[in-house]
Amino acid sequence: RCQWGMIFPPQPGRVAIVTGGTEGIGFATAKHLARLGMHVIIAGNNDSKAREAVRKIREETLNDKVEFLYCDLASMKSIRQFVQKFKMKKIPLHVLVNNAGVMMVPQRETEDGFEEHFGVNYLGHFLLTHLLLDDLQASGSPGRSARVVTVSSATHYVGELDLDDLQSSGGYSPHGAYARSKLALVLFSHRLQVLLEAKGSPVTANVADPGVVNTDLYRHVFWGTRLLKKLFGWWFFKTPDEGAWTSVYAAVSPALEGVGGRYLYNEKEAKSLAITYDPKLQRQLWARSCQMTGIADMTRDTLWG
Repeated sequence: RCQWGMIFPPQPGRVAIVTGGTEGIGFATAKHLARLGMHVIIAGNNDSKAREAVRKIREETLNDKVEFLYCDLASMKSIRQFVQKFKMKKIPLHVLVNNAGVMMVPQRETEDGFEEHFGVNYLGHFLLTHLLLDDLQASGSPGRSARVVTVSSATHYVGELDLDDLQSSGGYSPHGAYARSKLALVLFSHRLQVLLEAKGSPVTANVADPGVVNTDLYRHVFWGTRLLKKLFGWWFFKTPDEGAWTSVYAAVSPALEGVGGRYLYNEKEAKSLAITYDPKLQRQLWARSCQMTGIADMTRDTLWG
């Protein structure tokens, strides 16, 4: 399993953006994509961590086409600035990995007034993907699709989505808010694939579930999980490298060429929670997300079919 390059074909000339690529699964994902020869842009909100990540990846992969662009997913203004800077580079975009996230943080709001899990994990990626769709569509071609890979997790199975209370204002639970954000991401990815397919677009959208990974995301988790991690960490949790495997598979595997709408776990298709396939709920969440991020709901346009 460690012989990544033996398994996936080289990807020279291809460009990827990885959110949260400075640590954990995101860092491992960025590193493996760079090892395959991709031009990798790490989107993150910590300059010093990012500089260190870029240095390490360049050193380990001997690929100097690895760079950092600042993007704070808790700020719609920052996301728009990131996209502007990326577009100024006048390069294609073949892979977008929506990986960044916060987990079980205390109740607090983003710059735009959204509950942090929902705002960062879900709405930030919803807006980012929207703003980069043109680039992805222009870069994909029949037989060589561009790909949107969205990282969710098994916690989405216990998530609940109340369209009238997406902000957890009816009572806050860090676990509930995290699970809700991961559930929303699955609904989004499935809906995006339906829309791309209807349009005949050379872009696919899939969800990657990394499994339970030993990363810093767990820093806010209650003591019971910390104790479990101390006692059983070596076999209960995957390493970030192992956790990144499904994301990399979704990003580059020839087996997934032209294939979207999948929920991938351990490189195999799994079924996500039943309600994630509900077209009405998908449409309602999409429309509400457009309102919240201040973008036009293009699905009402003939452009989306």
